[in-house]
Amino acid sequence: MSYLEFKPVSKKKFLFNRSGTDQRFKKCLQILPMVVSPSYGMYTWPCAPVLAQYVWHNRQSFLNRNVLEIGAGTALPGIVAAKCGARVILSDSGQLPKCLRICQASREANGLSGSTNITVTGLTWGLFTPELLHIGPLDIILGSDCFYDPSVFEDILVTVSYLLESNPRAQFVCSYQERASDWSLDHLLNKWNLSCNRISLSEFDADATNIAESNLPGSHTVHVFQITRPTST
Repeated sequence: MSYLEFKPVSKKKFLFNRSGTDQRFKKCLQILPMVVSPSYGMYTWPCAPVLAQYVWHNRQSFLNRNVLEIGAGTALPGIVAAKCGARVILSDSGQLPKCLRICQASREANGLSGSTNITVTGLTWGLFTPELLHIGPLDIILGSDCFYDPSVFEDILVTVSYLLESNPRAQFVCSYQERASDWSLDHLLNKWNLSCNRISLSEFDADATNIAESNLPGSHTVHVFQITRPTST
C-alpha cells in the first residue's frame, strides 16, 4: 500500500515568521505536514510547532548542519530544519512502516522529494540496528513529544546516549508536553551519563498561544530541553 492511499489525508499550514516589526526583514516559511489520523505518529501534536519554532528562530545554527529527527511522524521540526539548509534524516520506528511513509509524504508535500539533503530511515528506540550504527556524523538531534509514555523513556535515552557518545559535540533538543507531575527523567539521565538544560520558550518566541498559526486544540504545557553528554576533562 502506498502512503498516498491513507485516508483521510489532510494538510495543515504552519506559518513561521521572523520576529521584529521592520517589514523589510520580515520572512516567513510555510510548512504543510501531513495529518492522517490522531494516533502517535500520524498527527502533528502541539510539541511539534514549538520545536519547529526553535529551529526557525535559530535557523542560522542549522545551516549546513547534520540533523536527525527521531520519532518524526509528520516531521514538522525536521522539515523546517531542511528548509533552513540543514542536511536532515527523518526517522521513525523501523517497526512502523506507516509512520515512515508519513515522513515520506510530508517530505513530498513540502517540495523536498527530489532533495538529497533530506532522507527517511527506520530507527527503533532501544535497538542497535544497522541503520542506527551507520547513521553518520550528527550535529543536532531533534525530538518532538517523544516522551509521551514512561515505558519508552529509557529506550529513547539509550538511543540518544549512543548517538551523543558517537558525536560528542552534538546535542539533543526535545520538546516535551507535560502530562503527569510525577514523570521524571532525572534518574535515567544520570544512568546514561546525560545532562539536561531547560530552554525557556521566551528565548525563541514560543511563549505565545498560537505558534506558527498552528491553532492546535486544547491547553498544553510544553517544555523544551537540551540534552548533552558531558565531556571528560
